[in-house]
Amino acid sequence: MRLLRRLLVLALSLFAFAANAQKIPQAGNEYRVADQPQAVIAGKKVEVTEFFGYFCPGCNAFEPYFEEWIKRQGDRIVVKRLHSDLHDVTTQQKLYFTLEAMGKVDELQLKAFNAFHIDRNRLSTDAEVMKFVDKNGLDKKRFTELYSNAFVMDSKLRNVKQLQSAYKINGIPTVVIEGKYIISPLEVSAKAKSSDNSPRAGLAVMDFLVDKVYKEKNAAPAASAPAAAPKKK
Repeated sequence: MRLLRRLLVLALSLFAFAANAQKIPQAGNEYRVADQPQAVIAGKKVEVTEFFGYFCPGCNAFEPYFEEWIKRQGDRIVVKRLHSDLHDVTTQQKLYFTLEAMGKVDELQLKAFNAFHIDRNRLSTDAEVMKFVDKNGLDKKRFTELYSNAFVMDSKLRNVKQLQSAYKINGIPTVVIEGKYIISPLEVSAKAKSSDNSPRAGLAVMDFLVDKVYKEKNAAPAASAPAAAPKKK
């Protein structure tokens, strides 16, 4: 009887160990490693890049959770957003990059999503973009100067295309951690079959990757061993 109990306890312990091991995100499953890692300039912080699109229903659903996640990270991360060209909506890309240049992303990011998904303003023409500008009380002259700067905008649009190609991104939202680890948070959450249909499983993987990179970048250097005392003659 004692032997049976011991075997049962051992089996339960092994089951618990296996269950905990499965919770650790794995490359090739919950995330993938970029074939062409990109250089980052975030110092001791972790660079987090989100590829999104105002036109994207999944991005619209993910954005409020993402913004709350950013707040929870404190000063450990540097966030970059890149509006995807997967649907070739250049006006939406230019809208985002203009808001970024004006320092208005934190204030108007969700409102831009709402313009498309609630107000039915597709932001697909310059006139529709300007309608958004007027509604939100932006400095129209300054906005137009930045929005119409072909040299700057062409450079930003090329950068998006190059990075999407380097990371092999074919769907959004996609998040890249430290120019290396790539995750599709909604896909991860869908596989996890979250009961509340939230992207929390994907956000947990992002937590794991940020923790991993942050610890690696901020690990204290190993203390050097004390010099051996000279031998007495």
